[in-house]
Amino acid sequence: MNELSEIEIQALNEVLDDEYRAFATYEQVLADFGDARPFSNIRDAEARHIEALYALFARYGLTVPENPWPGKVERYASLHAACEAGVAAEIANAELYERLLKAIGHPDIVRVFHNLRDASQQRHLPAFQRCAQGSEAGGGHHGHGAGRQGRHRGRFRQA
Repeated sequence: MNELSEIEIQALNEVLDDEYRAFATYEQVLADFGDARPFSNIRDAEARHIEALYALFARYGLTVPENPWPGKVERYASLHAACEAGVAAEIANAELYERLLKAIGHPDIVRVFHNLRDASQQRHLPAFQRCAQGSEAGGGHHGHGAGRQGRHRGRFRQA
C-alpha cells in the first residue's frame, strides 16, 4: 500500500494549498495589524500543519509545490473583519477535510488529515469565534507568541 492513488496525491496537494493560503493570510493580517492573537498563534500552528504535510510528501516521494499565496491573499479593513473571515475559513477547512477523507486509504494520511481537521475545529475555530465576538481582538493580546514567530517567518512565503 505504498503507492498513492491519483486522488490521494490530489488530496495532499489540495490540503497543502489550503494550509499555504491560511499561513499567507495570517502572515498578511499580522503585517497589517501587528502581532495580534489569535493570528500569531494560529499562524504558527499552520506552519506545523505544513511541516506535517511536508513529511507525507517526503514519505511518498512527491515534489512539494511552492506556496503561491504570499501577496495574493485577501486583506481586511479591520482585525475584527479578519477574525470573522477566520471563522469562515476554519469552517470551510473542516468541510475540505471531511470531503477528502472519504477518498483516502493510507492510514498515515488519514491520521494526519484527522489531526489537522481536529486542530482546526477544536482550537482555531473557537479562537476565531472569540476574536470575532470581541473577546480576543485588540486590547492586551498583542505580542503573545512573539518568541515563536521567528521560527517560521518567511519559510512558507515565497512562491
